[in-house]
Amino acid sequence: MKKVVATAEEAVQDIGNGAVLMLGGFGLCGIPENSIAALVAKGVKDLTCISNNAGVDDFGIGLMLHQRQVKKMISSYVGENAEFERQMLTGELEVELIPQGTLATRCMAAGYGMPAIYTPAGVGTEVANGKETRTFNNKEYLLEYAFDADFAIVKAWKGDTDGNLVYKETARNFNPLMAMAGRITIAEVEELVPAGALDPNNIHTPGIYVHRIFQGVNYEKRIEQRTVRRR
Repeated sequence: MKKVVATAEEAVQDIGNGAVLMLGGFGLCGIPENSIAALVAKGVKDLTCISNNAGVDDFGIGLMLHQRQVKKMISSYVGENAEFERQMLTGELEVELIPQGTLATRCMAAGYGMPAIYTPAGVGTEVANGKETRTFNNKEYLLEYAFDADFAIVKAWKGDTDGNLVYKETARNFNPLMAMAGRITIAEVEELVPAGALDPNNIHTPGIYVHRIFQGVNYEKRIEQRTVRRR
């Protein structure tokens, strides 16, 4: 199976209106920025985006929010994105806020082929409204369903032509879980190497999960919040 594609535009060419997308990253770290830029240029609409957060106003998923391409956000953090907050408060954007651990575990469950999980997170809060609960060992748990995403779009530090991926530091938070979970997984990498060039002991996502891979360009090293000491 030939997995290497030349550009982000080619990688996302069959993502259409109404698609459900998982987008890796944590804050501004490890987000698939080339793929997001290609989706903005493509102009697809009514997307459901599953992501820990939505970037900032002028970067990451924030770019799609400004173009009104996102119908629903499923995330754990509004963060520093003023447009995300504005659309949520005005009712323009459907938002499902869930605990961060639950978000990660629902991704993991999808990758493992599990239909659902039970978790204590959210019991007794608004998160539990309308959800089934069960008691195990005298403790109450919520039933949460695995995500069902059309595409998972992730970013790795290095990848090979067979789709094996290595992440760097914080970028390893959500990317590996999401890479397992999409029906089609698209990976963009900072460096694409020949098959066999990566140490098998250091591979984080095996290539069996990845359907398309390309080497990205012009990556930005942004800082979400900069705090400096007064002189």
